[in-house]
Amino acid sequence: MTEIIYSLKDIKEVAKKVINNLQHKIVLFNAPMGAGKTTLIKELSEYIGVKDMTSSPTFSIVNEYKSETTNERVYHFDLYRLNDEEEAYDMGMDEYLDSNNWCFIEWPEKTPTIIPDEHAEIEIEILENGDRKLVLRNN
Repeated sequence: MTEIIYSLKDIKEVAKKVINNLQHKIVLFNAPMGAGKTTLIKELSEYIGVKDMTSSPTFSIVNEYKSETTNERVYHFDLYRLNDEEEAYDMGMDEYLDSNNWCFIEWPEKTPTIIPDEHAEIEIEILENGDRKLVLRNN
C-alpha cells in the first residue's frame, strides 16, 4: 500500500510516484465527484507519453489515447452513466481489459464482475484543508 498526501499543484510529482508504484495496468479510481480522478488520470497519461488527452469520457464512456513515447494504448473509462453492467459488455469493455494496455477506470463499482482480480485501486479523499489523500493498493 502506498499513501500520498498532496495538493493539486503537486499533481505531476504524484503521477510519477503512482506510476512507479503500480504493479498492474488496470487501475480503478474510487473517489467522490470532484475529488480529482480525471485530473490525476490526465497526469498519469501524460507521464506515460500521451499528449492529446482532452477530457473525461463521460458521454462516450471510453476514450482511447496513444503514448507518443512508447506507442502504448491508454484507455480512460468513465462509467458514471452506465445503467447496468450489460452495457459495459455490449461496448466490449472486457476486451479492452484483456488487451494488456493501460486501463484507467472511473466509477468501477458499476462493473464489479468485469474487473479482473489483478488490478490496482486508487482511493482519493478530499481533506479538510483541500489537500488530497491518495491510497494505492495493488491487488
